Order: sequence, then C-alpha cells, then structure tokens
Amino acid sequence: MTDAVHPERLVAVADLGERLSALRLADASALAAMRASLTQHGQLSAVRAVEQGGALQVFDGFKRLRAARSLSLGELRTVVVAVDMIEATVHMRELHAGQGLTALEEGWIVRALYRDHGLSQGQIAARLRCHKSWVSRRLALVEALETSVQADVRLGLLSARAAVLVSALPRGNQTLAAGVVIRRGLTVRQTAVLVHDLLDAAEPGAQSAALKRLAQGPCRTAGPGLRATRGVLETITGDITTIGRSAGRLQSCLISTPLSAFESRASDLIRQSLGDLRGVLVALEHTIGRTLTQSAAAEGI
Repeated sequence: MTDAVHPERLVAVADLGERLSALRLADASALAAMRASLTQHGQLSAVRAVEQGGALQVFDGFKRLRAARSLSLGELRTVVVAVDMIEATVHMRELHAGQGLTALEEGWIVRALYRDHGLSQGQIAARLRCHKSWVSRRLALVEALETSVQADVRLGLLSARAAVLVSALPRGNQTLAAGVVIRRGLTVRQTAVLVHDLLDAAEPGAQSAALKRLAQGPCRTAGPGLRATRGVLETITGDITTIGRSAGRLQSCLISTPLSAFESRASDLIRQSLGDLRGVLVALEHTIGRTLTQSAAAEGI
C-alpha cells in the first residue's frame, strides 16, 4: 500500500463513502482535534479508500472525512488502493494494530470478515496474523453483547471497556446493566465491581431484581456534579500521565531506530501514523496553551 504504487489524487468529499465506518468508533474529542488540525494546518495525510461497485469506500481516515464534511471542505487528498473489501477490512486492523483499536472494534472487524465475507476463523487468523483463539474471543465478545449495548457505545453513552465488562452478564440483563452504568455515571472500575457483584448473585432472578432497583434509584451515587467532576479529573490526570510516558518512549524509539530500518510496508504505515499523530499533537498543544492562558488570566497571574 505504498504511495508509489497508489498515488494520491483529489477526490470530492461527497464521493467518499463510509460503509466501513461501522467497524470503528467515533470519538467526539478526537473529531474536534481533527477539525482543529484541518483548520490550522490543512490535510496532513491522505485518506485511503477502496473502489466497490463504482463507488469509493474509505477504510482509513474517517475522522478526516467527517471533519472535512463538518467544515464544508470540497475535496480531500485520497489514495485509492487496488484491493477488495476483504483486504480493506484486514487493513483496517493492520493500520491500527496495537495502537488505538478497542477490543470491541477488533470484534466488529472479525465479525465482518466471518459473517459478511464468509471467511473461516482459521482464515481470519491467517489474514490478521494472529492466533485462532484471539479470533474466537473477539467474535464471541461481539456476538454475546446485546445490540442495544453496542449502540450505546457507538453513541458515546458507554465506554467500550465498560461494554466488555457488561458482556459477561446474561444477555437478558446486559441492557439493564448498561442503563445503570450510564444513569449513575459509573467509571470502568465501578462497572467491574457492579458486574462482579451481579455474577456472585446465586438466586435465580437476583441479577434482574438488583438491576431494576438500581435503575429506579437516583441518577448518580454521589452528590450533584461530584461524580462527573471526579470522572473528568480522572480522565485528565490519567491521560496526561499516559501521553507523557508514551511520548518519551516513542521519542526514544524514533531517535534510536530510523524508519529505513523497517521493511517498506511497515515504514509506510509508521510514516502515515506519524503524520496523523503530528496533527493531533499540534491541536493538543494549541488547546493546552489556550487552557493555561485562560487559567492564568482567571487567577490574575
């Protein structure tokens, strides 16, 4: 999938389809960062698409496409890759392997290959270069999880990690449990405790009864605003720590290992990912600067 083989070209935003976007989650904050990047710096890397039935379907670059639409941009630089839909679906995991796909998204990709394209679990494992047991676990996850709970995740009401925890419950109780998590604003850790306690319920019907009581209770277990504030605080401090640690490790790797040390395909993937990351980091730097400036002004510094 090198640009030498598949050169970039300008394609009208209206001509780029999103059929494969159902296999990915849409994160509002990431989309906002992409809009900021497009506004300030333009398109830093091309989207990738495959031709199907005379139409182009994007398989990498959904945030760029949606941000372009929200900004009413007319065209995007696009690389049209000469592969079929099966290979495009495989590439969706390859392009993000180990860096950004949730277990649920991986499960959606596996299910698409298994249900929509008719590949066996062994064939999927070979295509994705992973163990067959991994394929089986991902497929079991999405097929055991209620459609309504998956819809909650797509809408941003429930985190993917919380949904994975809820999938351990019987299907009949998953929707109720997800509703409790959303209504009470539970963290992933609190969701894990809830699911553990429900699984320990020995009497028949005890899970449903407990969930109904929780669903009828107040919206939040803490005082007004406390749960939401704590959740934002945990997210901010956790992300700062994670980004700082990852940035240091990434910088060390880039300094010690040039891209020329990798095979051509891997080098292209890394180069494209670094281009995407640069846009996100530039937008983040702008937001951090504005936040610190506003904070200093409010405190009279």
